[in-house]
Amino acid sequence: MTISTLSDWTGEVGTVTIGALKADGGTRSTTVTVGGERDLSFIGTPPTGHRPLIACELCDDPSLWPAPVIRFLGDRASDPAEWARWAGQEYAPDLIRLFLTSTRRRGFSDFASVTTTVENVLQATGLPLIIEGSNDPELDSEVFRRIGEAGEGERLLIGTAEAARYRSIAASAMAYGHLVIAQSPIDINLAKQLNILLREIGLPHDRIVIDPYTGALGYGFEYSYSVMERIRYAALKGDEDLAMPMISSAIDSLTVKEVREADPARIEKISVAWELYAMLPATIAGASIVCVRHPSTIQPLRSGIDALWPSPSREGGA
Repeated sequence: MTISTLSDWTGEVGTVTIGALKADGGTRSTTVTVGGERDLSFIGTPPTGHRPLIACELCDDPSLWPAPVIRFLGDRASDPAEWARWAGQEYAPDLIRLFLTSTRRRGFSDFASVTTTVENVLQATGLPLIIEGSNDPELDSEVFRRIGEAGEGERLLIGTAEAARYRSIAASAMAYGHLVIAQSPIDINLAKQLNILLREIGLPHDRIVIDPYTGALGYGFEYSYSVMERIRYAALKGDEDLAMPMISSAIDSLTVKEVREADPARIEKISVAWELYAMLPATIAGASIVCVRHPSTIQPLRSGIDALWPSPSREGGA
């Protein structure tokens, strides 16, 4: 078996910067850059590209969120701005990912609340934001216009664009200076096709992040892992249509039977394990951003990434 080395690759994963400082027209206290890899994940001393980052996911309608997280949060779950502030201060994720789950209720029409929620979360935290809007094509145009307008200048990463519904999201991103998550259903060819569609309507390469969709452990994760690897291989071999950073989320991990039916006394430990053992391997497969919902998953996940990514002291043999 031949193992490829850095000299065998001709391509490079592009870089994407999320967030904007005051000097750049935003209000973020920090920005993050992902991508830039010229080799497989964690290869080299130091590895190429940027260290994988962790996003803490939250929402504006807790009735549509995993029960273990809501129980852990208590009253904070009813206020997404307080949730974002607290998570940022207590658990120090690299980004906050806000899901506007209220837009997914049947008959949603309170578009003003989208503006208010986005503005409040932006005020509550200085971290770069990822914002997920509606998943109904009939709502997309107005929902994403509101998101884009409320976050103008902040260089948000917004989602999710899919092959059947990407124009409204891309239009908002281009009009207000944001970035787009391009999601395909665990298929490298569909991922490439969607990236081509987004670029054809004018979205630059450095404003696209690939979401190949990640199944939970035992519920499709293994296939997701192989697709992420194939996307990374293609990028390193010079395929520019797949040379974007990837984002992976443990979105289904806290709703699987093994978590739902867990002993209440062990529910936090099991929830953390279920997210951790999907998201750490996702970074090895090539994900630049990994997202978790239980705040307690952030620290062990960061420890795992740090153990794989040599620090300057360890590089020097200390």
